[in-house]
Amino acid sequence: MSDFRNYQTRTATAGSRVDASIDEGLRAYMLKVYNLMALGLAITGLAAFGTMMLATTNDPATAVATMGNGKMLTSLGVALYGSPLKWVVMLAPLGMVFFLSARIQSMSTSGAQTAFWVFAGLMGLSLSSIFLVYTSASIVQTFFVTAAAFGALSLFGYTTKRDLTAMGSFLIMGVFGILIAMVVNIFLQSSALQFAISAIGVLVFSGLTAYDTQKIKEMYFDGDDVLVSGRKAIMGALTLYLDFINLFSFLLSFLGNRE
Repeated sequence: MSDFRNYQTRTATAGSRVDASIDEGLRAYMLKVYNLMALGLAITGLAAFGTMMLATTNDPATAVATMGNGKMLTSLGVALYGSPLKWVVMLAPLGMVFFLSARIQSMSTSGAQTAFWVFAGLMGLSLSSIFLVYTSASIVQTFFVTAAAFGALSLFGYTTKRDLTAMGSFLIMGVFGILIAMVVNIFLQSSALQFAISAIGVLVFSGLTAYDTQKIKEMYFDGDDVLVSGRKAIMGALTLYLDFINLFSFLLSFLGNRE
């Protein structure tokens, strides 16, 4: 009997050590995902601010064009925001998302990270136009509001025991609905429809933040090698990065003060 009890004790101890090892590995994996996402956001912010500084000027002598709100553009600004090049700048990040999604399984970890950094830089180039529309103070304020909301929603997705799969499928359908509505509104130019798109967008990407966090957590497998684990972390960072950027963009429509 005593041997049986000793066996039970040894089994329970071994099981607890395995669970602790998995928990430690999961924490390291999720921390890597969040660090990659945060670095991507930093690159985007620097690229957006740097582009804005090069594309605008306060010196009338160097200005090539003036916008309706009084912002003066340099030759780079005219090329980026007033020529067909703006469509290339706008669509380039989307192309990088498709490239990463399709090729990441055949890329090295360093190659995938480099592609992610390039994508983040292109996104910053695309987002630089928000400085022409909104005040810098409202952009910063909205960023911190987004960061607080994102943190709370991601924490919920990480800790909840509820399966969010059904909600995620519904939210992904909502993303396609938003994209269709945005394309339609390019032609309609309806402020009411734009308001509805922004409101729905905030709700959809709030839910997706929690859902994607849970999905990324469940993708973790203790037996993955370094390459597979690195690829998963990069794709997880890309997913949460997109949730953050979209949530920020839709919140800016509500909270941003226009120039």
